[in-house]
Amino acid sequence: MASSLAEFEELAASALPLGVRDFVAGGSGSETTLRQNRVALDAVTVCPRVLAGVSAPDPSTTLLGTPAAMPVAVAPMAYQQLVHPAGELALARAASMAGIPYIISTLSSQPLEKIAAEAATWFQLYWLRDRAMVESLIDRAAEAGCSALMVTVDVPVMGRRLRDVRNSFQLPSDVVAANLVGEQTEAHVGVAGASAVATHTAAAFEPSLSWRDLEWIRRRSDLPLVVKGILDPRDARRAVEVGAGGIVVSNHGGRQLDGAPASVDALEAIVDAVDCEVLLDSGIRSGIDVLRALALGASGVLIGRPLLWATAVDAAGEALELLRAELTQAMMLAGCATVAEVAELTTGRA
Repeated sequence: MASSLAEFEELAASALPLGVRDFVAGGSGSETTLRQNRVALDAVTVCPRVLAGVSAPDPSTTLLGTPAAMPVAVAPMAYQQLVHPAGELALARAASMAGIPYIISTLSSQPLEKIAAEAATWFQLYWLRDRAMVESLIDRAAEAGCSALMVTVDVPVMGRRLRDVRNSFQLPSDVVAANLVGEQTEAHVGVAGASAVATHTAAAFEPSLSWRDLEWIRRRSDLPLVVKGILDPRDARRAVEVGAGGIVVSNHGGRQLDGAPASVDALEAIVDAVDCEVLLDSGIRSGIDVLRALALGASGVLIGRPLLWATAVDAAGEALELLRAELTQAMMLAGCATVAEVAELTTGRA
């Protein structure tokens, strides 16, 4: 039994090849933003209330209308068969058992329909060069029962992830982007000093995604629209004007623009700028981090890498149980019986 989510990375180290470990763990450039996500979260202080008479905190809530046993959703993450034979199905089942939403990645290694059959799901959409494929993915997500559409807007191109470049990282032949049709040869052909995954996404993704395209998506789908990858309040306001019902404050886990601000440092200004649900992504590693995000005004958080490490050692369910236990204890120590009460706590910076 792990005593913290950080321990799952240590456990997974012996279960995964170096290239896969680096693909999951790495950030872009010199990984300044990757490190800053953790530094900034650790600097957030939360002032507890006392004599609150709280003996059994309830961390349950709703996220974008989806009931959630805690204010957490599984972040969209690509190619999960790299860490487990069942891929996304293993983590989706754990999310279902934990009672939280699972977000299906466009680049999932299992078909979205199979994943949606396992849990309460939202679908994450990357903007592809093939508009017909984008339309097909939107329709398939709705037909499969996904209850929200999350458009990632911070990947016009994939950030230069130097660990993958140094490893000449490529996907194994049996791991594919199962939701996409057509040849994916680029992702499986290693080239010295290059990331085959980056080569594939450069071929598949349309870099010129604009507000006009987001407006088209809003017209094309009746699903609640969530925009992921926003750090500037001006962009948050524009997204809401276009019709977004939710914002994910995210720097893509430090994997896109190196030197971008830590997501948590951008959170409060965006919460103040918009009247919609705001979720925090990038760097969440514990129940204390969830408490911090809620106290700063977030509706909830997305958590990614720790759950991949846990999945690699067949312990995703254990990781989510640990996260819920940490959050529940943090709420009790902070004197909060409900998620709504956490939002009333006073925060500072160490």
